[in-house]
Amino acid sequence: MKDFILTYTIGDKLYLNCTNRCTCNCAFCIRKKSGVGYNLWLDREPEAREVIAALGDPGRFSEVVFCGYGEPLIRLDLVKEVASYIKSNFTLPVRINTNGHADLIHGQGSALGLRGLVDQINISLNAHDSRTYQEICRPSFGEKAYQAMISFARSCVGVIPEITLSVVEWPGVDLERCREVAEELGVGFRVRQYSGG
Repeated sequence: MKDFILTYTIGDKLYLNCTNRCTCNCAFCIRKKSGVGYNLWLDREPEAREVIAALGDPGRFSEVVFCGYGEPLIRLDLVKEVASYIKSNFTLPVRINTNGHADLIHGQGSALGLRGLVDQINISLNAHDSRTYQEICRPSFGEKAYQAMISFARSCVGVIPEITLSVVEWPGVDLERCREVAEELGVGFRVRQYSGG
């Protein structure tokens, strides 16, 4: 059953659910398993004004995060419009959790449009090489997806203040090599525990 939950909370963070579409079909994706305690399946995609209305007064939260059951940067224009509204009206950090395929979806230079609107970006690395990424994340863009994600991460440097590559602890993933990839790019690194069932 689908619903129309556009915002949800985890701890002191407010999350925005803008799409269910994704360019990956990850083996560990929580939307197929345990979920996050909310029914985030949308009966339709919202307009920016609907997401803004659903925000209410987010001042009590520590940050606003674009992260739902899909890839938020599929809706790049919506993300920019909503983030601009947040930055114009509140003193809250804005974060995006993304698979890093924005340039494959929209063309080169996607990160530049986020300058001044996004404080943190968490890019799902999830593998130490393209072959492993293909096996685990099963991207719709095929073999070019892994390198495009790395290139997108590189394009965020100097544009978005805080960049983190994250990886789910998963069989066959070389976590140390993943850490080295992040270090080579000069960005942060985080290991996420698998939380599915």
